[in-house]
Amino acid sequence: MIKPDRLKRKMRVRGRITGSETRPRLTVYRSNTTMYAQTIDDIKGVTLAEAHGADSVKVGSEIAKKMSALKITSVVFDRNGYIYHGRVKALADAAREGGLVF
Repeated sequence: MIKPDRLKRKMRVRGRITGSETRPRLTVYRSNTTMYAQTIDDIKGVTLAEAHGADSVKVGSEIAKKMSALKITSVVFDRNGYIYHGRVKALADAAREGGLVF
């Protein structure tokens, strides 16, 4: 169950951003043990790339590598209601170091 504060943040952020073919949405989900990242083209409704693992830095660099293989360098970051801190920030920084622009 999503906590009410996170749900409010998620809906507020998600209402403003959308992913396209040229600039897909990079969304993040974190569980207690694993970080998940995927890039989504919201117009077509397809997932372009995904990565998951226990280390958020590795997940960020892996998703950046997969996106560069698809020749996509610019994305829209969707933190999925999470505060931009800790593991979410580490994943975003690693994706930026891997070549993604957001």
